[in-house]
Amino acid sequence: MNIMTRKNSEKPTILIIDDDEQIRSLLKDVLGANADCTTVGSAEDALVLLKSVNFNLVISDINMGGISGLDLVPLVLEQTPDTVVVMISGQSTIDFAIEAMRAGAFDYITKPLDLRLVQTAVNRALSHHHLLTQKRRYENQLEDLVKERTAEVEHLAYHDGLTDLPNRVLFADRCTQALAIAQRNQNLVAVLLVSIDRFKKVTESLGHAAGDAVLTQAATRLQGCVTSGDTVARFEGDEFALLLTHVTETGDLTEAARAIDEVFKAPFHLGRQEVYVTTSVGISLFPFNGEDSSTILRNAVAALYRAKKQGGNNYQFYAADMNAMAVKRLALETSMRRAIEHDEFITYYQPVVNLASGAVVGLEALVRWQHPELGLLPPGKFIGLAEDTGLILDIGDFVMRAACAQTRAWQDRGLGRLRIAVNLSARHFQQKNFLDRLLEILGETRLDPTCLDLELTETSIMENTESAMKVLTQLRKLGVRVAIDDFGTGYSSLSYLKRLPIDTVKLDRSFVKGASTDPDDAALVMAIVTLAHNLKLRVIAEGVETEEQAVFLRLLRCDEAQGFLFGKPMPPEVFESSITVDPKRKLHVLSNSSRRDSKGFMSVVNE
Repeated sequence: MNIMTRKNSEKPTILIIDDDEQIRSLLKDVLGANADCTTVGSAEDALVLLKSVNFNLVISDINMGGISGLDLVPLVLEQTPDTVVVMISGQSTIDFAIEAMRAGAFDYITKPLDLRLVQTAVNRALSHHHLLTQKRRYENQLEDLVKERTAEVEHLAYHDGLTDLPNRVLFADRCTQALAIAQRNQNLVAVLLVSIDRFKKVTESLGHAAGDAVLTQAATRLQGCVTSGDTVARFEGDEFALLLTHVTETGDLTEAARAIDEVFKAPFHLGRQEVYVTTSVGISLFPFNGEDSSTILRNAVAALYRAKKQGGNNYQFYAADMNAMAVKRLALETSMRRAIEHDEFITYYQPVVNLASGAVVGLEALVRWQHPELGLLPPGKFIGLAEDTGLILDIGDFVMRAACAQTRAWQDRGLGRLRIAVNLSARHFQQKNFLDRLLEILGETRLDPTCLDLELTETSIMENTESAMKVLTQLRKLGVRVAIDDFGTGYSSLSYLKRLPIDTVKLDRSFVKGASTDPDDAALVMAIVTLAHNLKLRVIAEGVETEEQAVFLRLLRCDEAQGFLFGKPMPPEVFESSITVDPKRKLHVLSNSSRRDSKGFMSVVNE
């Protein structure tokens, strides 16, 4: 019989085993119309055939010379578990049937054969075989699926889901292996941590999908910077790591850092948008910067932090003093989180003076940190860290609430409609619920929105102009005034002053400082004041420290000013004790001589 023909046939395959030729022939004639039947005269012949051919059904006599049918059943099922076995016997007692079932038979047919019962038994057996094969198929599919999913889970455990690069866990393992080999062979191994500068601006301006596209393209570019045997991994956020195992001298690392800089010079294509980004790179070298993977990685982090502190777009090799800086930064971050819980932040206030009348018309709220160990810290010591960690949101809310509440308290005490100016970080301004939080604070403190000025930097507005326009418009509808802080130090685009719904421009102190002595600074200040007035914007000069500067600004008709000439930032109780009210309810800044004679800042409140 042609085995291949039987395999490809759609008919079920049946093996008939009986030492009586007449029984074999009869069953073949009866079943052959709908099945592909094969007959043999002994169990031994059947076992030989079963080694090369699988059958759907085996019909076997129990009592045969040599191996009996009962002994044959487990041998058949061992070779082909999905084959169904039906036994034939001249014994009609129930004991033989039970014995056949215990051996593994599916059914039992007695002699003399009733052909109708035979056909029924065969149909049941073939149906059972169909179920077995389906069950086996499903089990195999499930097993394959489990293997596939297990492989995927194992892959995800050691690879980044977005870029498919090795993750931190796999990188650390490879780094450990590379260092062990390098130690035996006395080779150099380097770790380069690469961070995309100002990546947060990409996601905030263009969305997370655009950020993912930049990361994916960055991964591809970085893979082109390494050779076979090296590793490029993505840690988290915008941070990647390179493990270089073919280093012969530090010059190789300089070349690697320059290669990274070079591949990032081309724009990143995000649909129709093109984005340019730079990188900061921290470099740590084995064995000079550590003898184990954790130390090497930690020192690379310290070097990366130094690169970022220097403005980004540069690379830094690890130096011994960097760890101390990193530890100090970590300690400060921990202290800052505790400071929010323990109310260690306090608000100072600096007077804002009308230059024409000398009246104090408002104040600017400035945060300070009363650190339990380091004393009073100015913003420059912690604001950058607060922005990096996101704690600036909590600090910003605190300053806003404290400033609004204090201003309302002063108004209730008869100090007039003082305005309060609050600095707003870009991150705070760009929060989706910013307006809701602001309305909540104004409601809690009962401060009239027209008494609140929000100060924003140029860059925070220009990062996403369209979104900023919507928020600024809503602020104007509330009556809140908006000032551009440190004007001239950011985008310095005078044209956008006309388009943005703002009220005030604050001249940066760097221009004010030289306004009375440097013709270039004087010309620039004059141009800004003139343009702002033509656009119906107020101008406030920051950092006014001398009478000469104040006189010059008055000549230009600059509206308002603040600085040490009029008063340093001070606690609220100091401000209250340093003012007085004259009969005309007008506030005047005292002359230099008067100020020298007085113990504190003296002024008169204008209602």
